[in-house]
Amino acid sequence: MERQTLENLTTREERSPYDVAEDVRGIKNGFVNVYFIGESQPGGKWVLIDTGTPSGADLILKKAREWFGDENPPQAIVLTHGHFDHAGSLEALLKVWGTVPVYAHPLEMPFLQGKSHYPPPDPSVGGGAMAYLSWMFPTAPYHFGDRIQPVPADGLIPELPDWKVIHTPGHSPGHISLFRESDRSLVAGDAFTNTDQNSAFAVMTQKEELHGPPAYFTIDWEAAKRSIQELAALNPTSAGTGHGKAIQGIQLPQLLEDLILHFENREVPKNGRYTKQPVHSNAEGIVDMPAPISYHVTRILSIGVIVGTVMLLLGSKRKR
Repeated sequence: MERQTLENLTTREERSPYDVAEDVRGIKNGFVNVYFIGESQPGGKWVLIDTGTPSGADLILKKAREWFGDENPPQAIVLTHGHFDHAGSLEALLKVWGTVPVYAHPLEMPFLQGKSHYPPPDPSVGGGAMAYLSWMFPTAPYHFGDRIQPVPADGLIPELPDWKVIHTPGHSPGHISLFRESDRSLVAGDAFTNTDQNSAFAVMTQKEELHGPPAYFTIDWEAAKRSIQELAALNPTSAGTGHGKAIQGIQLPQLLEDLILHFENREVPKNGRYTKQPVHSNAEGIVDMPAPISYHVTRILSIGVIVGTVMLLLGSKRKR
C-alpha cells in the first residue's frame, strides 16, 4: 500500500508539527529537532535520526518508550552531522541502549572519533542572538571510536532499506540528508531550515520561514547551495529539518527554488569568515581554513544579549 503523507492522514493519533510522514515522527529537542523513523507500535522496528542537545536524552528515551515500547532500542542511529546540537545526547543514549549501530558520513568521522575539532563558529554572520552567541558553542571532537560506522558508499543503510543517504556538505564536511522515493519524504538535517536559526526570537517562536543552513556554523557556502539544489531536484513533498517545523505539500519545491534563486543575497553573510574562502578538510579533519576575524563587536553584543535576558527574567520574577 502506498505510504500516506501527513496531509492525507485522517486516522492516526495526534500529530506533531514536526512529523514528516506517518512513520517519520519529529520532536523539538531544545532548539533542534530529532526524528524517529518507524511505525509507532510496541516492539516495532525503528531508527533514530540525530540525538539532539547534550541535555536531550531523557525526552528521546521518553518518546521512544511511548511510541515503540519499553526495552526496545532503535535498530540504528544515523547522524546527519556531529555538531553538538545533533550528536549531543549520543553518549547518554548509548549507555542505555548498548551496542546500537551508529552511522555518519566518512568526512564527519574525524570530528566524532577525536581526531579534529570542528571549525570555529562565525558570530560575525549577524542576524540575531543565536549568531552573536555562537562563539560560545562547543566544537571539541567526540571520542566514539569504532562505535561510529561510515555510511555505506552506495548510500544505503541496512536498517533503513527504503531510504537513500545523500551527501549534502556545506554546513559541515560530512553532512547528510535522507530521502525516500516512495512518498518523496526528506529528512534534511541542517542542509536547509524552516526557521531563521540565527535569530533567538525565531527559534523561540518557531516562525516558519525557509532558510539555508544555520549561518554561524556553515563553512562552505558554495557547497551549501549545491546541496540545496541537489535536494530540490528530488522534488520532495514533505521535509523535516534540523530547525523549524516540518514542511508539507506541493509548495515545498517552489519554496526551495525561491531559496536557491535568492541564496547569495539572503543567506550568504556579506563579510563572514567563510564567505570567500571555505574550510577544507579530509578524513583526518581540518586541512586549512580562513584566518580568524575580530569578534570584539559580536562578543560585546552577545554579552549585552545575556545581560538583557537576565534583567528581563529578574523583572518578570519581581512582578510575580
